[in-house]
Amino acid sequence: MNILILSGSPRRNGNTDLLVDAFAKGASEKHYVEVVSVHDYTVHPCMGCNACFTSEGNVCVQKDDMSVIYSKLANADMLVIASPVYFYGLSAQLKALIDRCHNPIRDTFHIQKAALLLVGAASLPELFDRILTQYQLCLNYFHIEDAGHVLVRGAKEKGGVRGTKALEEAEALGRTV
Repeated sequence: MNILILSGSPRRNGNTDLLVDAFAKGASEKHYVEVVSVHDYTVHPCMGCNACFTSEGNVCVQKDDMSVIYSKLANADMLVIASPVYFYGLSAQLKALIDRCHNPIRDTFHIQKAALLLVGAASLPELFDRILTQYQLCLNYFHIEDAGHVLVRGAKEKGGVRGTKALEEAEALGRTV
């Protein structure tokens, strides 16, 4: 299986990247894993112009790295969304990338499974509720199987996930897909 991980942290080697690395370690035992980190790509927010709905090949009018990411999404069998949680939502950089999938090119993707890796500084029980709802809506709409998730609360400092079971859980989730 080709697994594409969209890592939404603008900070290199932070908690999100550590979760991604752990998941990738487990998953790469049986599958091909590729990581797209938002800190390595320039992706502008969707302008809602809908030009992609009428352009040849559904090409977006914006000239950025999203065209590269579309080709990676087109080859993926599984998608993993990984993000720090800022103000109870995904990072703005990852949200911009996801919003750019408001392009009919998404209908050519053959993603069958998805997983979610989230890490937040707060410890509130409802910290991830909004993201989980959006995630479930996308799974339902695109008929994608949920492969699972790792949700980490209370990781305030860079490297804070190291003091939890999260890295073991992410690696184990990677092995089970």
